[in-house]
Amino acid sequence: MMDKIVIYDTETTNSTIWGSIIEVGAVVVDKNLKEIGKLNIRGRMPEGEVPSAKALLVNSTSIDLLTKGNYSHYDFLGAVENFFSKCAPAMFMGWSNLNFDRRMFHFNFFKGNRYPYITHSSPNSEHDGLHIARAAQTINPETLKTELTVAGNESLALEGLSRMQGFDTSASHTAYVDALNALQILRIVRDKHKKNWDTFLKTSTKAGVDTLLNKEGIFSIFENVKGKNMTYLVCTMHPEYYSHSHPKKSNDKFVFDLRRDPEPLLNMSINQLKSTIKSFSPKCIRVLKINKAPVILDEQFALKQKAYSSFDLELIKKRAKLVRNSENFCRNIQTIYREIEDEKEQTKTQEDLLPEETLYEKFIPNKDTALFKTFHSSSWEDKLRMLDKFQDKRCSWFGQKIIYQEAPQILPPDLYKNIKSEIARRILSKNKEKWQTVNMAYTEIDYLRDQASNRDDEEELKKLDEINQFIMSIEKKYEIA
Repeated sequence: MMDKIVIYDTETTNSTIWGSIIEVGAVVVDKNLKEIGKLNIRGRMPEGEVPSAKALLVNSTSIDLLTKGNYSHYDFLGAVENFFSKCAPAMFMGWSNLNFDRRMFHFNFFKGNRYPYITHSSPNSEHDGLHIARAAQTINPETLKTELTVAGNESLALEGLSRMQGFDTSASHTAYVDALNALQILRIVRDKHKKNWDTFLKTSTKAGVDTLLNKEGIFSIFENVKGKNMTYLVCTMHPEYYSHSHPKKSNDKFVFDLRRDPEPLLNMSINQLKSTIKSFSPKCIRVLKINKAPVILDEQFALKQKAYSSFDLELIKKRAKLVRNSENFCRNIQTIYREIEDEKEQTKTQEDLLPEETLYEKFIPNKDTALFKTFHSSSWEDKLRMLDKFQDKRCSWFGQKIIYQEAPQILPPDLYKNIKSEIARRILSKNKEKWQTVNMAYTEIDYLRDQASNRDDEEELKKLDEINQFIMSIEKKYEIA
């Protein structure tokens, strides 16, 4: 286990990759979960972006905070990167961070000409407090006091959990408080699950997941299906097919749900097998994402579940042996999933992607990532001169935007005009775009106003008026571009 864990949270202007992180809170703890450091920092929104009114209401961000904070967005990202770098080697963990915060860091650092994968590249690893809580509740439902969702399922949302444990939630959705509350919940889980705690943490690296899978053969996995925590008893596939299990996604490993008898499936033709497994509910082939810190425990936990309680261990072992010994079956599963992925590729629209959304489409050349440090430590004039040194046109474009946002006065007039025009083209679009446009912001504000009026929430209406004024000022600035 890592000697340090960084428990962090973010607040953003929008929940999509087009939004910006504007607040980061982090608590650094040792392996005993004792606090040894912290970060609580806010930055301004970058120039040329339209925020989501709902996001600003949720994280209590006033227009003053958004536009007049101590740190520009560029300096803010630099300070966060510097702090995270000094924490290494560490395990980075949030609450549902693998679904949200890590992605926001990926794209914010990418657009900021910074290394995107800082929280989970060697020597760092990554975990998710939500996954740990989910496994802890499955093992012992009395671990944490929980609220129920509208559907009657146990909720593990951070704010509700914090409230149920008696923590102060008056400042929820501020990044530092959320990180602190996540830490306190993890301490409860650790204290009540001392035997399982190290096992919970082992899957923070892909190598750790691989070790567990290869060792156990049969094990329990946990998934959240439509708000309900589910436990499955599964086994790995034929060893020859483990390392390259999914034909297209190296981080996806196939496992077989042992509630099904595999024997009738082993010698089916590919077409027959494809239609048969498609008809199963729940699915007999489950996908384990080894880069998303899955929680893996031994078979006893799943055997307690109703779906498996009628099976004895010998039958389970027999089924697992059949799956793991059948090279033909595992090869056919791989072929089926390759066909499924090929079909998906063919149906994808061939639209041109903008640079900001292409992070996962192609790697940034090593030569360019090596230039980032020099770029950031250079004067604004030198930054401008460096733009031609980037091999990747995306890095040049992001560099141009950074200078436009931070030191527009040094840009040649033509380049300044081109950047401003491109921003105007995007944010003044009348179409339904992937990013937030001025039009979409007005529609969102009108909707939120109606809701606030129905509640007679004068304070929220006042905030929405401020946001509306701000959107109007953005529109006015870019209308003449």
